[in-house]
Amino acid sequence: MISPSSPGKLLRDAWSGPAFAIPGVFNALVAKMAERLGFRAVYLSGGALSAAYGVPDVGLLTLSEFVQEACIIAQATNLPLLCDADTGFGEALNVERTVRQFENAGVAGIHLEDQQLPKRCGHLSGKSLVEPVTMAAKIRAAVAARRDPSFVIIARTDARGVTGFDDAVSRAKAYLQAGADAIFPEALESAEEFAAFAKAVPATLLANNTEFGKSPNLDVAEFGKLGYCMVLFPLTTLRAALKSAGDTLADIQAHGHQRDRLGQMLTRAELYDLLNYKDYEARDKAFFGTT
Repeated sequence: MISPSSPGKLLRDAWSGPAFAIPGVFNALVAKMAERLGFRAVYLSGGALSAAYGVPDVGLLTLSEFVQEACIIAQATNLPLLCDADTGFGEALNVERTVRQFENAGVAGIHLEDQQLPKRCGHLSGKSLVEPVTMAAKIRAAVAARRDPSFVIIARTDARGVTGFDDAVSRAKAYLQAGADAIFPEALESAEEFAAFAKAVPATLLANNTEFGKSPNLDVAEFGKLGYCMVLFPLTTLRAALKSAGDTLADIQAHGHQRDRLGQMLTRAELYDLLNYKDYEARDKAFFGTT
């Protein structure tokens, strides 16, 4: 039976309405920011997590590292958390464990991709794909492994940049038949391709609105008109934060102070407010019987 308040159910409820943005959050505090601003879901990107570890997104991190970060973020927010699960961290039997680990962490759902290892960022060349039957087996394993039937399984296909648009459509249909709840066509190259894919694959669809890639940076409403209900911004906040951090470090190195950057920072009061510092302090005093 589907829990009325499970993370997966919350994500499904969100996609039943107009198209909505799912921002990538690279730590728990950014997830809290997203919740305060009224977003309906958040996303943990494998690319962002790999970058935080100082390594490229080529499948170097393990399931344990993904799940540990997912658990921290899921506990910090009431928003449903969608997670990148790369290729499932192995074959179909590995995918069973992958799903159970993410579900136990409080995640709303995952997406699995049809690349071979070593995997690549979806907007880079040099990718290779598993056979559709292999990916379909992973999808069936993922569906069978979930305990809450509302836990979301999204199938991502990277075929557009490897074997072409028609194969991406064919694979998407096979993955839906295997039980995927939604489809994520990676690296489509124009608004026309997004529209054509949605027409060919009438399903719940996710668009990736990443920067500096092969896909156009349309706005959420435009993606909605093209047939997509979820729109990822996977590394947007991370890229902005890293650019700001780099500029700030350069100022400190060049000028010996950070004063020119103060207006671009969260103040101490703003940070403490985001962290609910006063609530912690009040509870601590209450436990000691003081006012």
